Amino acid sequence: MPRARLADVARRAGVSTATVSLVLRDRPGPSQATRSAVHEAAGALGYRADRSASALARKRSHLLGVVLDVSHPFHATMVDALDGAVAGTGLDLVLSTTTSRRDERAAVDTLVDSRCAGVLLLGTTLGDDALDTLAADAPLVVVGRPGARLARGVRADDAHGLRLVVDHLTRLGHTRIAYADGGRGAISTARRQGYRAAMRDHGLAPAAAVVRAGDTEAGGLVAGAALAAEPPGTRPTAVVAFNDRCALGVRDVMVRAGLAVPTDLSVVGYDDSPLARLETVRLTSVSQDPEALARASIASMTALLDGTTGVEDVVVEPRLVVRDSTAAPRG
Repeated sequence: MPRARLADVARRAGVSTATVSLVLRDRPGPSQATRSAVHEAAGALGYRADRSASALARKRSHLLGVVLDVSHPFHATMVDALDGAVAGTGLDLVLSTTTSRRDERAAVDTLVDSRCAGVLLLGTTLGDDALDTLAADAPLVVVGRPGARLARGVRADDAHGLRLVVDHLTRLGHTRIAYADGGRGAISTARRQGYRAAMRDHGLAPAAAVVRAGDTEAGGLVAGAALAAEPPGTRPTAVVAFNDRCALGVRDVMVRAGLAVPTDLSVVGYDDSPLARLETVRLTSVSQDPEALARASIASMTALLDGTTGVEDVVVEPRLVVRDSTAAPRG
C-alpha cells in the first residue's frame, strides 16, 4: 500500500493541506476541533511526517532544489543567477526539470526525497492550494509570482513592467497596441492585467486587444497569424508578448507575411532572455533583473530555513531594454 501523503490526511479530515501542515507542526491558527480531526485522520491513515521537513529539524541539508523547464531560456538565466547568489553561503543547487511527461509535482518529489533543504520553483503555473501542498513537504519559494499561505513569492513587478512598455510605445506614437497572452496561471494573469491597466491609464482601453497565444514560439505563431489576417487599417501597429519566445513567434509570422518589423509592426517581449539579445533579433524586452530575483530568492529561503516568522513576498522592479524591434508607426 502506498504511503499516506499530506493531501490524503487533508481529504480525510475535510481541511486544506496548509491546515494539516500547521496542525502537525503545532503552529497556531487551527481550532481544537480541527486539530483533533487532523490527528484522527493522520492516525487512521498511518501518516508519518518523515520527509525532508522533519529530517531538517534534526540536521539541515546544504542542498537547495530548483525546479525548472529546460525549454525556457529565462529559467536557464535564473539558474545561473541563483548559482551566483548561493556562492559563499555553504549551499549548493540541485536541479530537477519538468518535461512533457514529468510535471512540477514529480520534480519536487524528487528533490524532497533527495533531502533538499528547500525548493525553489521557477515560473510555476500551479494554484495556491497546490503550492501549499508542496510547501508542506519542504520550505518553498516560488519565483515569478506571488506566494501562497505557506509558500513565499519572489517576483518582478509585472504591472510596472507592462506600464514601461505601453509608455514607450505611446511615446513613439502607437495607439493600436495588442497583447499576445500567455494563457492560464498567475504570471500570465498579472501581465495581462498590467497591460490592460496601462492601456486604460493612457485612455486606450477601447483599443486594447488581448490575442490568444501561449508561452512558447508556437503560441506566438498563433497570435501572429491572427494579427496578420487583420486589415491593414485596423491591424495593431505594435504587439506586446507574454515573453520573448512568444514574441519571436509573432515576429516570425509577420516577417513571412511580408510585414517589416518594426516599420509595419513593433514587437516587444518580456524576460530579456539571451534570444532577445541576438544580433539578428535585437528584441525590445522587459528585464526582470534576474540577479536581484536570485538574491531575494536565496534570502527568503534562508529565512524560511532559519525558522524566521513573517517572511514576506519580495517584489523587484523591472526595467525596459529598448532595441531595434520598436519604432514609430508607419506614416
